[in-house]
Amino acid sequence: MKTKLLIAFLSIFLFISCDKSSVYSEFYKNKEDNRWLKSDEKTFEFTIDDAEELYDVIFDFSHVYDYQFASVPIDFVIENPKGEKEKFTINLKLKDTNGKEIGDCSGDICNLKFKIKQKSKLNKGKYKVSITNSFKGEYLPNVIGVGLEIKKSN
Repeated sequence: MKTKLLIAFLSIFLFISCDKSSVYSEFYKNKEDNRWLKSDEKTFEFTIDDAEELYDVIFDFSHVYDYQFASVPIDFVIENPKGEKEKFTINLKLKDTNGKEIGDCSGDICNLKFKIKQKSKLNKGKYKVSITNSFKGEYLPNVIGVGLEIKKSN
């Protein structure tokens, strides 16, 4: 029985880790009271090796189920290999018009993936993405963590 369980686990692990479209993935988990401080800038650095591909840049937001806000303001700064910076803000929707969670929820945790860039041409070289929240208070409550994923577009 243990052997079958081990083989099943390894098969699933290999299937997940063989995602050839994934270029970069990192997730920062909040350590204190599920609070994302306004001053806590999350920085992600990745390198693009193939400028001929199209890429999706995906923001990953994990929060406590039944979030008290329908949307939250998130600020992005993307610095390309030439040092040029693109700054923008999104109002990340967490609930639909009926108040239902938009993210993928399991138990008391919800994960929402939002494409901040889709089918984009990225130049070869090193990128830096900085993410902060512009919530009106000192911190954004009930945030488990945030991440960034870069995938080759299908």
